[in-house]
Amino acid sequence: MTVLDANAPWFALALALVLDVIVGDPPNRFHPVAWFGSLANVAKRRLFQPAGPPLEQLLAGTLGTLALIMVAVGLPMMALIALPFAKALLAALLLKASFALRALVAAGARMRHALQASDLDAARAGLGHLCSRSPDDLAPQELAGATIESLAENLSDSFVAPLFYFALFGLPGALAYRAANTLDAMFGYRGKYEWFGKTPARLDDLLNLVPARLTALLLLIAGRLLGHPAARAIGIWRRDCRKTPSPNAGHPMAMMAGLLNVQLDKRGVYALGDAGSPAGPQEISQAIRIMQAAAALFALALLVSLW
Repeated sequence: MTVLDANAPWFALALALVLDVIVGDPPNRFHPVAWFGSLANVAKRRLFQPAGPPLEQLLAGTLGTLALIMVAVGLPMMALIALPFAKALLAALLLKASFALRALVAAGARMRHALQASDLDAARAGLGHLCSRSPDDLAPQELAGATIESLAENLSDSFVAPLFYFALFGLPGALAYRAANTLDAMFGYRGKYEWFGKTPARLDDLLNLVPARLTALLLLIAGRLLGHPAARAIGIWRRDCRKTPSPNAGHPMAMMAGLLNVQLDKRGVYALGDAGSPAGPQEISQAIRIMQAAAALFALALLVSLW
């Protein structure tokens, strides 16, 4: 394999990154992840039995998770084999579907603009594009804080993690991660789906153990390069990274709280960082810059290593 090989992993990554910067995500009707979500909903309706015992629900959820991940990986790989003349472009498109940086930055920017304009209705509506937290009774600083938390966490889930598994296992690794993460987002929560969604939830926790901590390190390096104090950020991260219910989300979130010197809190659940200046539009702008710098550092490192 030469460095000019269009089928090389570095070329697929480079093209996918260019597509994300220039084009972004396609509409849902053309997005493979949306198609996968529709398929997962069909599987849920067929496999989930609300009155079933926990062990039966756990088994159904486990079998469904494994089958759906196999489909998410197998069908694209079959398409690559069936269309060798378009392999390079198709691989880049499939890899691009596994991550989303431009969309994440755009969602953060919309929240910043809405809060700058004191348009709380738009801000509350916009928060739904970043996280599942109910925004109805959140104050402006809480909306800003939730935005910053989501930017940090989603940098791991929506960018670092899929590309981390691409670097380790190629396109199947990125696709398998995105499938598992999507299933966790759809079923991996408490309530009537707790046992059915336990396998994708625990699998997602396992898959994000390394990427979440790697994201925290990338944020630290990027923040330091942009002039934010590293010592404070490290102290906040060490103290607060385990306060969140998720074993992984607290790592990038606590690091971002330390870099920005703000407190990121979810009422009655956790508070990350010291009570410094309240989060607002300016802090969202800073979080976006740090996140973009961290993503650029990671992408550059992957390109060099794959080349």
